[in-house]
Amino acid sequence: MENKNQQEHVHLLIIGSGPAGYTAAIYAARANLKPVLYQGIQPGGQLTITTEVENYPGYPEGIQGPEMMVDFEKQATRMGADIRYGLATSVDFSKQPYKVIIDEEKEITADAIIIATGASAKWLGIPSEQRLNGSGVSACAVCDGFFFRGKEVAIVGAGDTAAEEALYLSKMCSTVHMLVRRDEMRASKVMQDRVLKTSNIIVYWNSETDEVLGENKVEAVRIHNNKTGEKKEVPVSAFFVAIGHQPNSAIFKDYLELDDQDYIVTVPGSSRTSVEGVFACGDVQDKIYRQAVTAAGSGCMAALDAERYLSAKEHH
Repeated sequence: MENKNQQEHVHLLIIGSGPAGYTAAIYAARANLKPVLYQGIQPGGQLTITTEVENYPGYPEGIQGPEMMVDFEKQATRMGADIRYGLATSVDFSKQPYKVIIDEEKEITADAIIIATGASAKWLGIPSEQRLNGSGVSACAVCDGFFFRGKEVAIVGAGDTAAEEALYLSKMCSTVHMLVRRDEMRASKVMQDRVLKTSNIIVYWNSETDEVLGENKVEAVRIHNNKTGEKKEVPVSAFFVAIGHQPNSAIFKDYLELDDQDYIVTVPGSSRTSVEGVFACGDVQDKIYRQAVTAAGSGCMAALDAERYLSAKEHH
């Protein structure tokens, strides 16, 4: 057993274990950087709460999200990455070598760091939402809309993402019931216009979700109007939550430049952050695409950037 309180120095530390972290580990291990990867609170990341993944190239029959992450992990391990269970709880990037504390007790110093801590979908916080998660409740219309072709679905949210996902769903679902909490949307004017012009999207203003109904799968959603108090049940087969994502970047905020939504800022076209030798990839720095395949691509970029950085450092 490793002594928890020990200090350890590693060449390259990868924090996080979704498609971005594992891909970075695969590339870094092959480049002989001896990467150590800590999996974090949710090994495999957001894909472990997705059931079927049908849009990742190379899996013609589709694959279960958790199974795919096990494959990624096995591949990284086979290449020689040191994959460990544990959560980065604080960091100190003020001087090199950079310091990361794991599980509030073990101190790791590293010559270079790749951050792949991802983002977490924001949920409404009602019990039925978690109970039926994966059985018709989803935080990703692009991932799961396909399974509800020709059916009625509900989506909650009022920003650009919600508008975009409602439009996406409207192309394959018979009716999209869009629940908006206020009497207006936050989405850009052009997105709102598109939504309002789409005949099979019904917008419910001033509407809040009380409960998602159904025993083993989504059957309806109970909503109330927060102006009139009127309650109604809308029969639907799926309930999509599109109220945003929260990047898992809190422990880095004192050291790295974050944008106004707390995503880590990277130099365009690279994975470099505002601190030399610290790289970021995947959803913690990408609020636009947020797909497994783009996260994996950015993990590859981070490993190549880290490799160049470390080799330049050694030749100084």
